[in-house]
Amino acid sequence: MSGEKKFGTSAFGFSKSDVNAYIERLLSEFDVRLKEKDDEISNLKLQIREMKLRYESDAHDVESVAKEKERIASVLITAQETANSIIEEARGRADEERIQLGHTLEREREKIIDIKRDIKSIKTQITEMLEKYQGSLNESEEFIETMEEEYNVVEIDSEESYSGVD
Repeated sequence: MSGEKKFGTSAFGFSKSDVNAYIERLLSEFDVRLKEKDDEISNLKLQIREMKLRYESDAHDVESVAKEKERIASVLITAQETANSIIEEARGRADEERIQLGHTLEREREKIIDIKRDIKSIKTQITEMLEKYQGSLNESEEFIETMEEEYNVVEIDSEESYSGVD
């Protein structure tokens, strides 16, 4: 409404037609503004409805994501627990195998010690036998040389007896 309105005067006050025209114009402007505000309110209500729908959709999405996160977290925890169980089982098996290998290694070391002892014993026996046979061979060689000398002496004597030394 623009400033002050001046009405024409008539015999009993203001001119009825000017006042009625002014009121009509005010009502018309008020109706236009009221319609604009109603349209604005309708638009805002529509925006609010759209935002509520988006909010509900987003809330549903957030809820779905939260459930999916929980499911994934549960799966990851289960996987971690399974992995830890497998690792522990593998460590247990490795420890058992290490113990078994240690026992096997100890038995094999004992076998090697026994074999070394046996080899030493056999070596000693072989050395003693070789020395015995060496002694027997030396005796045989001496005997043969003695016999050979005796045969040579007998041969020389018999040759001298044949040659007629009479």
